[in-house]
Amino acid sequence: MKVISKLVTTAVCFFLISLGVEAQEVPPQVDSRLYDIAEAPSAERIEADIQKLVSFGTRNTLSDTVSETRGIGAARRWIKAEFDKISKECGGCLEVFYQRSLVEGDERSRIKEDTWVVNVVAIQRGTQHPNRYVIMSGDIDSRASSATDATTDAPGANDNASGMAGAIEAARVLTKYKFPSSIVYAGLSGEEQGLFGGRHMAQVAKEEGWDIIGVLNNDMIGNIEGIDGVIDNATFRVFSEPTPVNETEQQRRSRRFYGGEVDGPSRQLARYVDRMTDQYCKNLDAMMIYRLDRFGRGGHHRPFNDEGFAGVRIMETHENYIRQHQDIRVENGIKYGDVIEKVDFDYAAKLTGVNAITMAGLAWAPPAPTNVQIGGAVQPSTRLMWDAVEDENLAGYKLYWRETTAPQWQFSKFVGKDVTDFTLENIVIDNFLFGVAAVGKDGNESVVVYPSSLIRRGR
Repeated sequence: MKVISKLVTTAVCFFLISLGVEAQEVPPQVDSRLYDIAEAPSAERIEADIQKLVSFGTRNTLSDTVSETRGIGAARRWIKAEFDKISKECGGCLEVFYQRSLVEGDERSRIKEDTWVVNVVAIQRGTQHPNRYVIMSGDIDSRASSATDATTDAPGANDNASGMAGAIEAARVLTKYKFPSSIVYAGLSGEEQGLFGGRHMAQVAKEEGWDIIGVLNNDMIGNIEGIDGVIDNATFRVFSEPTPVNETEQQRRSRRFYGGEVDGPSRQLARYVDRMTDQYCKNLDAMMIYRLDRFGRGGHHRPFNDEGFAGVRIMETHENYIRQHQDIRVENGIKYGDVIEKVDFDYAAKLTGVNAITMAGLAWAPPAPTNVQIGGAVQPSTRLMWDAVEDENLAGYKLYWRETTAPQWQFSKFVGKDVTDFTLENIVIDNFLFGVAAVGKDGNESVVVYPSSLIRRGR
């Protein structure tokens, strides 16, 4: 067996050398740490956290902020205390704080009187790129049938104590590791009244110049019994917009001739989530939904998209509408209400694992290439160029391509770290879509970057 192993190793080395790549320069295809991270989230801890959030009676944005046992004020203080506890256990590795914004009352809106919307934020600061962030968010607030009803019980067990509990649990898991880039765990408020908490955080990020890799908005990750009668704990949905909403008219016109209709930053982030799930998760498949959000509806990734940041929504595949936005009641034998008895904690733990491996992979990976350019019109081959990535963990770059109708990248080629200009011989530009990712020495990759411009003549 040892002789066979040596022969295989030798053959692989000769093959790599024939491609012009030194064997020792090729990074591993997987990072074994991510298998452990995928399975680390605890269904029992998530259940306990959801139970605690439900115990506050209602977490409506307009509810009591003074009581220690009821209302959104008590809920957000408990969430901050949990992040503080996690930080203490990791030697103060989290920066935990409130993020406040005053929403002025408007009789035409769901917030009639001036209201403070308060987020809870915990930042695990990166060791090499502290201003580079990947964000996981859940929503603190809940609602009954009326979004302005601040007193009726609204447990919000799945919507969205599940997503909030997932963010807390992800912090417990990932604070056991160190990352070059920063990871943010956020509890956002005011979602049910108009995405106010996410809007404020996105504006702060824009004003302060945060380099956001991506936002993972977790909104309902605990229901497996759909209104359609399907019981499914093996799939989940990833919603993503196709192209940035703030693109210029010139960029839109360029896309008509050069492509990229489904290759914006948020869609690349969705592909990343899908690829990581396929690689590191058991019995779980990501469904990429080519839409900003559910039909005609919205979530807390949208404000980040509005500011030009990549962001996706992660959630269950089969929703149950009688358990969303409903007063707790029984009508015609049907039980309405978002109660904890209907949450599947094992499923919520699995989706928390998806978030954790996605954030870890992105935070360990080098920054994505910038200024990616492409050329090859009326040529037999395709040429890609990009600016060099400055990162001590960089192993090189991987060129990706796929058929124009394929949802996921199909083909790739690793080209080493001293290459920023490469021609894919006999791969015709007309027949494929292309991108470039940076690869770390540990095998973790950045998101794939779609070319933003054409290679100028003479280069």
